[in-house]
Amino acid sequence: MEQQQNGSADALRPQARNVLLVYPRFVNESFWNYRESCAVVGAKYPTIPLGLITVAAMLPSEWDVRLVNLNTEELSDADLEWADLVMTGGMMFQQAGTLDIIEMCRDRGKPVAVGGPDVSSSPHVYERANFRVVGEAESVIDKFIAAIDNGSNDGWFEGPKFQADVTTTPKPRFDLLKFDQYMYLGVQFSRGCPFTCEFCDIIELYGRVPRTKTAEQTLGELDHLYNLGYRGHVDFVDDNLIGNKKAIKAFLPHLIKWQEERDYPFEFSTEASLNLADDDELIGMLKKANFFVIFMGIESPDTETLIAMRKKQNTRRSISQSIHKLYKAGIFVTAGFIVGFDTEKGSIAGPMIELIEEAAIPMAVIGQLWALPNTQLARRLAREGRLHVNAEFMPKGSMDQCASGLNFETKRERLDILRDFRRVLATEYTPEAYFGRVDRLVSLLDCSDRRREMAKGDVRAKIGTVNIVQDILRRMPEHREILWRTFTNCMKKNPGALRAVVILMGFYLHIGPYTRFAINEIDEQIAALEQGRFVSPQLLTPPQSQPVAVSA
Repeated sequence: MEQQQNGSADALRPQARNVLLVYPRFVNESFWNYRESCAVVGAKYPTIPLGLITVAAMLPSEWDVRLVNLNTEELSDADLEWADLVMTGGMMFQQAGTLDIIEMCRDRGKPVAVGGPDVSSSPHVYERANFRVVGEAESVIDKFIAAIDNGSNDGWFEGPKFQADVTTTPKPRFDLLKFDQYMYLGVQFSRGCPFTCEFCDIIELYGRVPRTKTAEQTLGELDHLYNLGYRGHVDFVDDNLIGNKKAIKAFLPHLIKWQEERDYPFEFSTEASLNLADDDELIGMLKKANFFVIFMGIESPDTETLIAMRKKQNTRRSISQSIHKLYKAGIFVTAGFIVGFDTEKGSIAGPMIELIEEAAIPMAVIGQLWALPNTQLARRLAREGRLHVNAEFMPKGSMDQCASGLNFETKRERLDILRDFRRVLATEYTPEAYFGRVDRLVSLLDCSDRRREMAKGDVRAKIGTVNIVQDILRRMPEHREILWRTFTNCMKKNPGALRAVVILMGFYLHIGPYTRFAINEIDEQIAALEQGRFVSPQLLTPPQSQPVAVSA
């Protein structure tokens, strides 16, 4: 009888399998690659495939898991031969790479499962995969595992929207990473955002009620990183860390205590909405926890445009003064701007340049509007008959939204939008303009009571600051004078800001050349429009409205 019971238990136990996680390449020419900047600190890529290593932690312990990140290493035939199952997926700008992986697996008869944000937004794009996981993995992973163990060769697994309990999410498999490949690592505290920005897909993927992990859970992830020996920069990848202010204010005292007890092994970055500037208490807590940089979506200097895109949280305020308030706390800001909204009246370039300069934001990510799949914007443009056919496809060899975009018929002349976009790029990313903003940041960033030294064991501390600067100068000899002037200016006026300045100097290694590349691409598009060679893509047929029933 006991033998029979043991046999039943063995039958229920997941079978041992070899699972290969493959993180697809991002498009080669992208604002976000920073490959030259990474090389200065001995890294290969900015950050980690956090989603994949989180899914890895949800798989049965009997499954042997390996990770290959195609942004940092090559996929070998031996890797594929070893695997019983390949799992992949990512964002829209990894779409071409993901599709390549699917075809590679099919050619070798290897079952492949895909998931992630782009699969959830456009699952039909990935119909060649054996398994498609739509939505958050926590909601469907058990069904997926059961299907694999039952010998299924294909399947569709879709979880209910916004219902994944993130308090059950396990610690990511940080042990699968090669830490020295990355500039920084990432953790996640919350999912979702309370705002309703029309162009944003976060609320479509994760909802408007931010769900948060527990303090113990998040500190457990940081403990895991700490115990693995990591020290240095950790990014909270939340799309809006302050989306649930009550939760983040409850968590930060625990994070501050954790940092103090370990002599501040980490410094943090994150993304947050501009209304953070309204909350002095929250800014103070972020400072004490050792947050040093925050990305913010500013999008436009035009109030009417902000209201139309449903980003009212950026109105009724001085944007530049809000940014400067964070500088006073020793936190520097990087920001996103978008050109191409319907409500832009005349040229938007001048006001956008003025705002970037006034706010002294060195790293201003400037892109063309892109109607992401399954967003309010994409649905509206489809109803209006203005969305391009196949707008959800990212053609192989294309660039990110900084150099390409406008996948719809614009209300303002496309030529005028492109000229505006080019003017902002060409103005703001000359060495003189960029490092001029860095110099103004030096005068605004109050680092008087912030730690200057890096944590012992910080991967970035392997190369001394002077050595990093010398390497940057060697890589950009044509800008040597202005770079050295910026560095020495910081040393004299605000040595506490030196780390931020060196980071921004390193970023220019990528941003300078990439901007010139993007401008060349835009020049070609402008020339095609001026010469009548631009062919507007086919538009989606607007969906038919349903007949309205009329009662007798």
